[in-house]
Amino acid sequence: MFNITELLKNETSVWERLKNCGKPVVLYGMGDGADKVLAAFDRYGIKASAVIASDDFVRGQKFHDFTVKKLSDVETEFGDIIIALCFASQLPDVMEHITKISEKHETLVPSVPVFGNKLFDNNFITENKEQIESAYSLLADDLSKKVYENILKFYYTGRIDLLPPVTTDKDEAFGNILNLSENESYVDLGAYNGDTIRELLHYTDGKFASVTALEPDRRSFRKLNEWASANITGDVTLVQAGAWNEDTVKCFTDQAGRQSRVAGQGKETQMRALDSVLSGCPCTYLKMDVEGAEREAIAGAEKTIRQYAPKLNIAAYHRSEDFFQLPLLIHALQPSYRLYLRHHPYVPAWDTNLYAI
Repeated sequence: MFNITELLKNETSVWERLKNCGKPVVLYGMGDGADKVLAAFDRYGIKASAVIASDDFVRGQKFHDFTVKKLSDVETEFGDIIIALCFASQLPDVMEHITKISEKHETLVPSVPVFGNKLFDNNFITENKEQIESAYSLLADDLSKKVYENILKFYYTGRIDLLPPVTTDKDEAFGNILNLSENESYVDLGAYNGDTIRELLHYTDGKFASVTALEPDRRSFRKLNEWASANITGDVTLVQAGAWNEDTVKCFTDQAGRQSRVAGQGKETQMRALDSVLSGCPCTYLKMDVEGAEREAIAGAEKTIRQYAPKLNIAAYHRSEDFFQLPLLIHALQPSYRLYLRHHPYVPAWDTNLYAI
């Protein structure tokens, strides 16, 4: 029986380490991630001493009360430091640069979620212990369990060395788990500019039975429509709407990419339940990457999941609780599924996906 207390008994939380390290704490990065980290620092009583950016981005700009500096300048000023990484990347050269810095200075990744405000600390673990342990028991192979253990440790400790041993390319998931055919009825929730439709075509030699794609952001939808019109033919349905648990209208930030999400204010945007969109039509492969609205999207696809048990590819990293709550949700809807967890190249633990077949 998996025991989270046993798994973490010799680990120190990232917040405790940063607070008690006895070194100047230096933030690496600016923007939304760093804003969240500084807010968490206030909560835990952690003091930041400086903010750095990659040399090419340093122009004497201000971030909060700090003048953004180069790493070399901070090294000269402080000597031995500890770095808190505050941005994300999947670019190989950027990840390699982060690795080189981590070999020189202790580098941790404070676990601030993409969406929501639940921080992965001791209280969070205590509150969710039963769910965390239950989700682990649902995983279908040893690699999934190792991914789960390392992601859990990563969220708790911020240690980036935990990610490479459980990182696999998408070819592994598509080849060993999904095994897509030329006859897929594909539904893409959060289709962006068509990148994940292109992914489907790559693995099916350009063949499919049907494609239904939802994308709420107007600029991304325009790019999606232009690309699809020029590059694919067949049974293709594009819907400018977000995935939700019902057909309704919500405020949406409409900022393209990761910044586009349901919010308290923004542009009024059509939201659709997948069950309503499909109206009983088949779905054999369902992908969801809907920027923190995965629970609502799953609820809106309940009938489809129960009736057709499509292959699933669901982003499981937007919220702190996603990697254990989403498997439990899916299992409750369709107990016949075999559930897999994979982490694809990214720092921090973004692009951690739940697969079900």
